[in-house]
Amino acid sequence: MATWLQSKWRYLFMFLGVQLVVMALLSREGYHKRVSYFIRIFRKLETTATGTFGAGSLHASNHTGGDVYANLSLLAKAHHGRGEEMPYCPKTSPLIGGPIHVIFPSGLTLAQVVRKNPLVVRGGRYRPPDCEARHRTAIIIPHRNREHHLKFLLYYLHPFLQRQQLNYGIYVIHQAGNYTFNRAKLMNVGFREAMREEDWDCLFFHDVDLIPEDDRNTYMCDANPKHTAIAMDKFGYKLPYKMYFGGVSALSPLHYLKMNGFPNNYWGWGGEDDDIGVRVSLGGMFISRPSVKVGRYKMIKHKLDKGNDVNPRRFNMLAKTRQTWKLDGMNTVEYEVLSRDYFPLYTNITVHIGTEAGLHATAPSPKSLAKAPAKPPVEAPAKPPTKLQQKH
Repeated sequence: MATWLQSKWRYLFMFLGVQLVVMALLSREGYHKRVSYFIRIFRKLETTATGTFGAGSLHASNHTGGDVYANLSLLAKAHHGRGEEMPYCPKTSPLIGGPIHVIFPSGLTLAQVVRKNPLVVRGGRYRPPDCEARHRTAIIIPHRNREHHLKFLLYYLHPFLQRQQLNYGIYVIHQAGNYTFNRAKLMNVGFREAMREEDWDCLFFHDVDLIPEDDRNTYMCDANPKHTAIAMDKFGYKLPYKMYFGGVSALSPLHYLKMNGFPNNYWGWGGEDDDIGVRVSLGGMFISRPSVKVGRYKMIKHKLDKGNDVNPRRFNMLAKTRQTWKLDGMNTVEYEVLSRDYFPLYTNITVHIGTEAGLHATAPSPKSLAKAPAKPPVEAPAKPPTKLQQKH
């Protein structure tokens, strides 16, 4: 009996001992996991701190994306002039890299942007040097008093488009005078003037303060009007509402004709984007979009522009879009081209678009012309395409 009890207690102590060892090991593993967790946090903070950009730094890489100029130097080295016959570019560009890291360095100049884009020719035009582009895209930028924003957009947009192997041109449509800004009317002007110079198969209407953050967001047209700025940082990288069509959008010439272009009577901030969204539907089309992960944009922070106050009539005007869209648009736009300048990074077209009272109700003052974007200090050596020499 005593022997049986001793054996029983021996097995009990052995069982308890094994349990204690297992508990100790589990506790140790949990401890290491907690330590590893905090080590990863501190390493992440350290990486972020060491990756902070100085005032003179133009680009670097971190976990949020890569350098937008990566791999483009290979194109410049391989460029020996375009031959008479070249193969078409691949349907999916091998230069596309995905997420792009976007910062806004204080020391950036237009001269630096020119030097970083040696294959961009006068007027802001580009064609792939080693293949024939499958798509021809014009970028239309409504503009007034946003030279600081334009500089950053050009820095990122040129390599972004080159990585997609596009034949492209950038047009800045500058509103002369001090009267209330009219974004949609400037976009109508941009469409007409861009199509005078080139038979573009896609036109992107691009706010000057929005920087794309992923080059998989291709600047090519779809079967329906395309809204690419689906996820802006100011909206928490989410679409604010279903019919939103603001920021950056794309139309083919056929899309533009079907919806009668854009409204000309939205003076001031707000309303025109929603009007355009309604026109898409009334034209028998629907809005296509990239995924939220791809259609990401960072906005350059700024205050509401002087001369671009909120339009108090926008909601009443939107309520009448179904009655007015065929009466106001590309078929009624009136303007006067005051100057056309072919800068190294873009074509600047300064226009007089009048006021709510009409085109000739007021005339632009001489001082207003001085507010157009100043000519960059570096001239590109290449000549513009023949069609760019055509007069308005």
